[in-house]
Amino acid sequence: MAETRPVATATAAKSSTSVQPKKKSNAISWLAPVVCILAGYIIWRFLLGDPSNFTNPDPAGGFWPKHKGPKGGLVRMYDGGIIVPLLLATFLTVITFVIERLMTITKATGTGNIAEFIRKVQYHLANKNVDQAISECDRQRGSVGNVMKAGLRKYKEMISNTEQDTEQKVLAIQKEVEEATALELPMLEKNLVFLSTIASVATLLGLLGTVLGMITSFAAMGSEGGGGAAAELSKGISEALYNTALGIGTSAISIIMYNIFTTKIDQITYGIDESGFTLTQSFASLYK
Repeated sequence: MAETRPVATATAAKSSTSVQPKKKSNAISWLAPVVCILAGYIIWRFLLGDPSNFTNPDPAGGFWPKHKGPKGGLVRMYDGGIIVPLLLATFLTVITFVIERLMTITKATGTGNIAEFIRKVQYHLANKNVDQAISECDRQRGSVGNVMKAGLRKYKEMISNTEQDTEQKVLAIQKEVEEATALELPMLEKNLVFLSTIASVATLLGLLGTVLGMITSFAAMGSEGGGGAAAELSKGISEALYNTALGIGTSAISIIMYNIFTTKIDQITYGIDESGFTLTQSFASLYK
């Protein structure tokens, strides 16, 4: 009878993964815009629209008091109309998500230089000191370190694995790195959509506020006539342009910060890709 050799089944080839999904709430994605809209209205209605800021306040008050005669330059923003609270809300939303993304990406970058960290791991792997390489990942404490650590655990497991050949072991390490990467990258890119959206919307809202202000100014000019109407028109245009200035300023901040964050994410992503390449090439060359 012919001798049969044990063959690793598909189930046996699938080793358990050490990568666990990160369960994090993203309540800020819907809570922050709502809070910022309320805050924008409060700033416009009760700070800019405080009766003491005007020579001829509207005592009736209400949702949109018709105050006249602003005493200061910034207070004139109040006369920009009901679009101003929305523009203030977009500005506050940008600031909120800039702070949130800055904290997240700074944490994901970890400590120290990513290229130097990868070189240290390569050195330890070249000396077949996997445990020391894992310790380097614990010290790095960033997304690159997390992915590298997941791959190193599988790397260490594959060293003692006798059921699979080198190619299968390398594929197992590569799969582990890909699974860890799939969990890290969404965390880095989350909420960036708010910055990219506001970059376009803020400018459009500013132009909308300006157009509405111009319509009101020309309507007043047509009804009054004379030199006083020209003065009112100039005043109305000046107030309407506050909408444009606020919209363009908010859009500029959003675009700049979005580009900064995407550049940082690209650097982290490159480090993650280099980590996976380091692990697979090291194992393939040392454990043939």
